[in-house]
Amino acid sequence: MYLVGLTGGIAAGKTSVAKRWVELGGYEIDADVLARRALEEGSPGLAKVVAAFGSQILNTDGELDRKKLAQLVFSSPGKRKELEAIVHPIVRRLATEALADVPEGQIAIYTVPLLVEASVDLPFDFVVTVEAPSDKQIERMVKNRGMTSQEAGARIAAQASAAERANRADVILSSNQSLVRLLDDAEVLWHDIERRAAAK
Repeated sequence: MYLVGLTGGIAAGKTSVAKRWVELGGYEIDADVLARRALEEGSPGLAKVVAAFGSQILNTDGELDRKKLAQLVFSSPGKRKELEAIVHPIVRRLATEALADVPEGQIAIYTVPLLVEASVDLPFDFVVTVEAPSDKQIERMVKNRGMTSQEAGARIAAQASAAERANRADVILSSNQSLVRLLDDAEVLWHDIERRAAAK
């Protein structure tokens, strides 16, 4: 297995890049999906989060109300760190289990927004970050996710800086361009990754 870490700022275009790479033959594991599994109804992770933040973060069906939890933790760095201390170890375990199931000879893509923040120490062969200017990120979050500019800015501020991600990455993909051009760049990079995997 050849392991590619795919990271980037919120609303920078990671999902679009990952989707194209899967179309080209990659095998994706998505940390956001694992994080949702970590806090699904009845899970030990959700029980810990409720114990830490109270039952007001649940909806009437007993499931996690992600919007309420986000409002709570993105207004307080201390609470965000408390949540991360619960969720990150569970996601790390789930990722390790998922990677063990990757078919032999595959190029695995671990899409992980918080690669830097969570100090993800998986044995990556190659790391890519997708970046956009913060004003573009805010514009996309307001337009596509229904956030206010203030909420979008808080999400960006809670993440590692573009420079910190760049320091961890082997390649930076710029999404400060049309989606078509970004995906063209992603495809060219994928073929380079295939060559690297074949030579490993």
